[in-house]
Amino acid sequence: MRRELLTNIERATFDAIIIGAGINGAGIARDAALRGLRMLLLDKGDIASGTTAWSTRLIHGGLRYLEHGELGLVRESLRERERLLHIAPHLVRPLPLLIPLYADARRAPLVVRAGLFVYDLLSFDKTLAAHRTLTRAEALKRAPGLAPEDLRGAALYYDAQVEYAERLALENALDAAAHGASVLTYARVTRINEASGRVCGVEFDDLLAGGGYRARAPIVLNAAGPWVDEIAAVANPSLKRMIGGTKGSHIVVAPFATAPRDALYVEAQADGRPFFIIPWNELYLIGTTDVRYAGDLDKVVPDETEIAYLLAETNRVLPAAQLTRADVLYAYAGVRPLAYQPEGATDSLTRRHFIHDHAPQLAGFISIVGGKLTTYRELARQAVNLIYKKKRRSSPACVTAERPLPGAAVADFKTFSARFKAESMLPVAVSERLLRIYGKRAVEVLRLAGDDAELRAPFSAESNALGAEVLFAFRAELAATLGDCLLRRTMVGLGRALGLGAVERAAQLAQKYLGWDDARAAREVADYRRYIERFTIAHGSVPPAVAGR
Repeated sequence: MRRELLTNIERATFDAIIIGAGINGAGIARDAALRGLRMLLLDKGDIASGTTAWSTRLIHGGLRYLEHGELGLVRESLRERERLLHIAPHLVRPLPLLIPLYADARRAPLVVRAGLFVYDLLSFDKTLAAHRTLTRAEALKRAPGLAPEDLRGAALYYDAQVEYAERLALENALDAAAHGASVLTYARVTRINEASGRVCGVEFDDLLAGGGYRARAPIVLNAAGPWVDEIAAVANPSLKRMIGGTKGSHIVVAPFATAPRDALYVEAQADGRPFFIIPWNELYLIGTTDVRYAGDLDKVVPDETEIAYLLAETNRVLPAAQLTRADVLYAYAGVRPLAYQPEGATDSLTRRHFIHDHAPQLAGFISIVGGKLTTYRELARQAVNLIYKKKRRSSPACVTAERPLPGAAVADFKTFSARFKAESMLPVAVSERLLRIYGKRAVEVLRLAGDDAELRAPFSAESNALGAEVLFAFRAELAATLGDCLLRRTMVGLGRALGLGAVERAAQLAQKYLGWDDARAAREVADYRRYIERFTIAHGSVPPAVAGR
């Protein structure tokens, strides 16, 4: 199949080529394909294997952006939050957040309340509840673990969570492919071809099977996230620097004493920066940091000072937690592809996106800089409009604000979910997990399993992921490696044991049903274990849940 795809790519002429299959690149590919453009989406890794995978996994309006006067960005984010709740209800769900109000905080209780009032005004078309203020007693009842000293109360408001941001990007890419786009992962762009000052395509290496290939298009979109400047240098070394990325690190811990029921949005005492303590994936996600980063973009890991900072601040606001370094199951870090600014505090760097048209210096070359997970759809709309403008063609209307993603393509998702759970013949917890990951497409997973007991049985005891999901990842979801399958399809790799207890079983299923030989199975398992060091190397040991396996 891959060889056939490569042959077709070399024979075709595309309307545009996108470099980078994170949330922005996948979103652009989907919008463009739905409007009838012939697109090629390339990535040197997997779909959503970069910044998208290392986010805080929130779909939010950006409450703190109000501090910097970015009302337009907040309004745009809140509008997009509402749209994502509508088009992807299986992946994006309402999330209550509690802001403890302390007398000695840098942001006084009155300032927080004023900000939330403006936040509600800017989300006038929301379906989520408006914020409300809790008394001290109400705050402690809702979150008994909060440090009581100087606590004046709390503010409760709602944003949204995308538990598996990887799958949000994936479904955009899948829908793009379903509407004619070509999607190729593990394809490293080595050259931007041009003629008479205008791009005419790219050259790339196949990182899986080897060999160099060429693709033709009059427009190339550089949506490589933190790697934007690297791709721009391939196109033209004289292009100005665009990215000034900052590193954000997170830690993941098991549920702990006095763990909050709601997400907490807390001001750090050390530097005044807000951070989150979020129920996530039956664990708790704590982050993030924000430090300028100029290191290797392919080897970004949290450092011990960041981990210590997050632990200390969590223990300060939740004293009974008493989290230690040994409680960190794993940690991860990524680089935000923010617009370059040589000076200034990192929290003042704008989260807006910018679409750079490099004409006339290099006509047909466009770079995407910055942006938020929340606003990817709007960024994509603007980028596709620009493609049509540069092609001097009238643009069809963008439909992505209303058209559900593949996993939500049902008349009523709640009704569908209830029927699926009743008819699946699976334990409720297993059915709910399938719906949370695949949405409507959970039916396709069970159809693939058929009556095969091995495929209907879990291959991961921790997550209850079914054997059929391994096949589904490769046959229906563009997975090319075991890492793709576990980390960005079945999501088994984000459990407390990082999928290490399931990796060999997954390889055995691939051998039996996908025809892998012993050599490939062993290589894939070894590659996965090596990649997972990115999560564990920062704290020097395997997670406690894996020790002794």
